[in-house]
Formats: sequence, C-alpha cells, structure tokens
Amino acid sequence: MKKNLIMPYALIALLGIVTMVVMGGVGLAQMDQAEGEGGGEETLDPAELVEQNNCTSCHGADLSGSGNAPDLTTVGDRYSQEELVDIISNGVEGSNLMTGDYATADEAEVIAEWLLNGQEE
Repeated sequence: MKKNLIMPYALIALLGIVTMVVMGGVGLAQMDQAEGEGGGEETLDPAELVEQNNCTSCHGADLSGSGNAPDLTTVGDRYSQEELVDIISNGVEGSNLMTGDYATADEAEVIAEWLLNGQEE
C-alpha cells in the first residue's frame, strides 16, 4: 500500500490558512475595540503642544519670555484669541524669529485659548 505523499503538505497548508484567517479576525476585532475606546476625537493637550512646537525654546520654560521673545503669560492683555491664532499660525509680520508654521490651525486655536485662560491644566 502506497502512502499519499501530498496529504501531509495539504494538511499543513490548510492549517496555515486557517491560522491566518483566525489571526486576521482577532486583529480586526482588536482594532475595532481600540477605536471604540478612543471616545471619538483626539483631544489636544495645549501644554504638550507648546512643548512639541518648541515655543519654550524662545519664550522660556515658564513662557515668561526671554531675549526678544515676549512674555506669553500675560498675552491676553495684548491680543484677542483671533489675533493669537493668527500669530501662532502665520507668525509676526516683519519678524524673522516668529515666522509661523509652528502649529496647525487646530493646534493654534487650542494654544491660544490655553494662553488666554492662564495656562491652567
């Protein structure tokens, strides 16, 4: 009686295909679950944005200003939120220091609101 030499390879291939399908389903289920846990929109942390956009490198770690960079802790006394968003997004006209493109429009909105509200966490 002859053994079928193809059968072990066919079983291994079938087992591999079944494993791939199962693992793919598990992965998709985990992705769906992770998206559901996110709660929708991602919230932007203004303090983190200030750090990521290198604001502290010129304005100082406490944003009180240094050198030619103005104090940002009292920026609400000088500018409205719309003006701040414009400055953060587009820079200061005639300045080669604050040239803009430091933050997206959404990030600029969040940072401006945070600066006007006293940098409270």
